[in-house]
Amino acid sequence: MVDTYRIAGAVVRVESLHADVHTLCRRYRFEGEPDFTVLTSQADIDFERERSEAAETAEAAAERGERASSDGYLETLAVYRKIAEAMPARDAVLVHGSCVAVDGSAYLFCAPSGTGKSTHARRWRELLGERAMMVNDDKPLVRVTDGGAIAYGTPWDGKHRLSSDVAVPLRAVCLLTRGDGNHIGRLAAAEAYPALLRHVYRPLDPAALALTLALVDRMVARVDLWRLHCTKGIEAAEVSFSAMSGGEFL
Repeated sequence: MVDTYRIAGAVVRVESLHADVHTLCRRYRFEGEPDFTVLTSQADIDFERERSEAAETAEAAAERGERASSDGYLETLAVYRKIAEAMPARDAVLVHGSCVAVDGSAYLFCAPSGTGKSTHARRWRELLGERAMMVNDDKPLVRVTDGGAIAYGTPWDGKHRLSSDVAVPLRAVCLLTRGDGNHIGRLAAAEAYPALLRHVYRPLDPAALALTLALVDRMVARVDLWRLHCTKGIEAAEVSFSAMSGGEFL
């Protein structure tokens, strides 16, 4: 099965064994000459299954269900891994985080799984209403430029399927920590770099990995960096939005 998509400004031809990835990417379909081609095999699918089984608990395996164990679903992961391997050569990296745009600027929240980054992004949408738009709720791509960084929506957008096919200037990255109260402070680039790197896809290819490390270094020099200790309530969104945007939420 073959089709072509535009992902984070790159035109990607996908040749797959199953239809799932084409269903997933249908909103990103694009007519044009590809910048590169992604080919998948059964070995790629088996590799994703091995990684998934090694990384999850029995409870998580039961929760994700049979569909997430299917070859078709696992092939969608294999395709995105191959895209992520190719993107550093195009000045872009995959970040595990929830990205929301407000008034034309994007804000990216990163935290370990289960901390509540999707919940915090939802609180921003509750707080700001139509001013807020989800860029991607799970795995956006970020392109680093001489003038800053740009966050892109992608089809790989988490279990709630929240994303938009948009490119938005990235104003800030915020590292979340769960706490009993809500307080936020700026981070220096030297402190943010190792913390952010934990949430960036690190390619298996050594050359792509070297490019990724350099791109993250450039990213932390070009966007605002914050750490937020927060609860799950709407007050956390009030605190973070006011600080990060320098604006009012009402």
